[in-house]
Amino acid sequence: MVDTAHRNTDGTGVEGVAGGVGVTALLVAAARALESHRSDSLARDVYAEHFVRAAPASADWPVHPRQVPDGDANPLWGRFARYFGLRTRVLDDFLLRSVRVGGARQVVLVGAGLDARAFRLDWPPGCVVFEIDRKEVLAFKHRVLGGLSATPKAARVPVPMDLRADWADALPRVGFDPAAPSVWLVEGLLFYLPPTAETYLIDTVERLSAGGSALAFEVKLEKDLLEYRDSPLYTATREQIGIDLLDLFDLAPRPDSAGRLTDRGWSTSVHTPFDFTRLHGRGPLPEPNDALAGNRWVFAEKPHTAGGARGA
Repeated sequence: MVDTAHRNTDGTGVEGVAGGVGVTALLVAAARALESHRSDSLARDVYAEHFVRAAPASADWPVHPRQVPDGDANPLWGRFARYFGLRTRVLDDFLLRSVRVGGARQVVLVGAGLDARAFRLDWPPGCVVFEIDRKEVLAFKHRVLGGLSATPKAARVPVPMDLRADWADALPRVGFDPAAPSVWLVEGLLFYLPPTAETYLIDTVERLSAGGSALAFEVKLEKDLLEYRDSPLYTATREQIGIDLLDLFDLAPRPDSAGRLTDRGWSTSVHTPFDFTRLHGRGPLPEPNDALAGNRWVFAEKPHTAGGARGA
């Protein structure tokens, strides 16, 4: 589907997060580390700063608010980092609610990156967390977490697959049951995919999801992302850590993935991040020339009976 980073050469996985989209996983990890050290933290991830320090590309990035001289006024390490902290909390809540209330025991992280939820969330007994990502990324994560003697709080099944490969067939081979309810998370991934790849991914999740399954994903709805090239957020990211997000995003018009699921019988809700800022009392609020204006968080549930589903 998408080429996310350089090829690994040394078995440590470092190059898997050293360039292209791979390095954005380190950016999000740094944001989670900053959020974890805040007195008003929305989410805690004790592993995040270790990922940041273990990769040469990010070794000198801040992982504690005291290392950001201008604090929340910094568009990158202030506002953008708070955005990722809020996103982490909201998606943590979604996953735990889906397994505790909805009863699903299979959790699939598509493009898992440096997600440490298998280690840091309190999962009910019997949960299995499948992590799909390239072997280089998973190798890097394994090396860092192994060095910390971290122990997962659920059964964890790494699925070392490039998303361009047939990961849908690989899942059942490692224990995933398409006949049982599942919870899916596609976090910070769809921005980088061509529209056809996004549609394929959503259709694949729909096909593999039994009744009672749930899905959360993030999209951007701007008609022209380049209108925000000079926004403080994108400018600060380019100038402070050398990442041009607009060069990494796929700029083609996006499909209506939420509508596609609705047409197939799922119940869907679409929210702005600012909805949750107001709910929690912390996080980014709208501002002029706002690179977050088009971001949407989509939550979808598939009914237990297929009577209302329609083919697309």
